[in-house]
Amino acid sequence: MYRPDSGEIYFRDRRISDLFPEQRDIGFVYQDYALFPHLTVKENILFGFRFRKESKNKIDRQFQEIVSLLDIEHLLHRYPATLSGGEQQRTAIARAVILSPSILLLDEPLSALDPNSREAFQEELRRLHEVLGTTTLHITHDFSEALALADHIGVMQDGEIVQVGKPLEVFRYPNSCSVARFVGSKNILPGVARDGKVEVAPGMEIQTLGDKNGEVMLIIRPEDIVISNQAFVSSARNNFSGKIVNMVNLGSLYRLTIDAGIMLTSVVTYQAAEEMDLKPGTDVWLAFKTTAVHVL
Repeated sequence: MYRPDSGEIYFRDRRISDLFPEQRDIGFVYQDYALFPHLTVKENILFGFRFRKESKNKIDRQFQEIVSLLDIEHLLHRYPATLSGGEQQRTAIARAVILSPSILLLDEPLSALDPNSREAFQEELRRLHEVLGTTTLHITHDFSEALALADHIGVMQDGEIVQVGKPLEVFRYPNSCSVARFVGSKNILPGVARDGKVEVAPGMEIQTLGDKNGEVMLIIRPEDIVISNQAFVSSARNNFSGKIVNMVNLGSLYRLTIDAGIMLTSVVTYQAAEEMDLKPGTDVWLAFKTTAVHVL
């Protein structure tokens, strides 16, 4: 057990700084799973009961419920070295939740999985939370993962929580440029605001709903910028012409970098790019609504 060099750790108003792990009522799933290699899957899952006095009937009932929920009945006789990453993941989670902890800590639980397995296991985690209702603190560097799973998000930078909110609130309204970059906002523009307009380049103004004046930063999400190869007839109050300077194939999407007097990033579907015959050097028109502009 590691003791803090200074300060105290409290959980539910109870000081746990000097308690052994089995006394803290906290479930923990390590990034690398940390299964005991010399124990079978069943023995790994039941390991925590060595430190608790529970009836055999209760242990058996909880065990059957968890292994059925995670669909690992067929793995119980096997050892960790014979399991796939996803199977190890399920075993580690079963070991953590079988003791009905007050909180479950997940340390980047999906980082070791391939993309297909990661997406499937997101669904597993969502279903597990719905069934068990255990408060879960899920650590990840992937904002799309957080957006898919969380009902609250806290963004940490340099050891401090810099923003907390509902997923879409953090996604749409980051409170700093660094949070904006983390959530995938490619268009972060300095400018000078006057009366609802922000000058971002000589002679180029972006209209906003804000009433700020002075130096500001504008944040516009790439998916909020609409691209056309014809001039817009639209209610969007921000309309500009530009030229594509770069295209990045993201599979089902293309990410476009457009020189419109300032560099702006947008995304279009593969089909839309084909239909408009978009390529570097193509002249385009772009538009976005005032509601799409977040002003810091």
